[in-house]
Amino acid sequence: ENETHALVKEQYKMSKLPSDTIRDGISFVLEKAKAKPRKFTETIELQIGLKNYDPQKDKRFNGTVSLPTIPRPKLKLCMLGDAKHCEEAVGVGIDHMDVEALKKLNKNKKLIKKLAKKYNHFLASESVIKQIPRLLGPGLNKAGKFPTLCTHNEALENKVNAIRSQVKFQLKKVLCLAVAVGNVEQTEKEIFVNTQTSINFLVSLLKKNWQNVKSLNLKSTMGPPFRLF
Repeated sequence: ENETHALVKEQYKMSKLPSDTIRDGISFVLEKAKAKPRKFTETIELQIGLKNYDPQKDKRFNGTVSLPTIPRPKLKLCMLGDAKHCEEAVGVGIDHMDVEALKKLNKNKKLIKKLAKKYNHFLASESVIKQIPRLLGPGLNKAGKFPTLCTHNEALENKVNAIRSQVKFQLKKVLCLAVAVGNVEQTEKEIFVNTQTSINFLVSLLKKNWQNVKSLNLKSTMGPPFRLF
């Protein structure tokens, strides 16, 4: 009984947004991007408008979902590492800083703010992460970029790919948010699966599910938006 109910509910949730609409949106965005090629790879973004939500009173959601294909392969990462992790970072092609380099920042708030701005995400070795409050103060935390812990039990490359495939839905003070669901170099199918995954996840975070969704738009960095919902 319950299983059928859940299934019907699940189908109803997706039927709010027909697959064809998503496909049309993706074709539109890709066509517009092809018509005006840019010197960089444009990111495709899902822009969300919410309704019947009060950020002051209602619980502000914060959730992360992993997408099947990496939406932003060029996401800027920095490894705050021990010697081994710094060496691995070179192999993976991401920037790195060791404890000495962090000490040189001298807890200077401006420099730490600049560092936080330069990267989308930080990783840190176990021995380094413990020292971050002492070395850098609360700067990275304030920027919402406290490093992800890395151990030597897993390959750094896997960790980097996992971070690059994650998108975060976080409601702040305004009722609109946007997440990367792909880029213009990807196939329509890859973007479709990423978009569908993102929408399903977003709806599951909302208090009243689809009743909280006011609008959904798909657009590339420089292109016009396409209204999905």
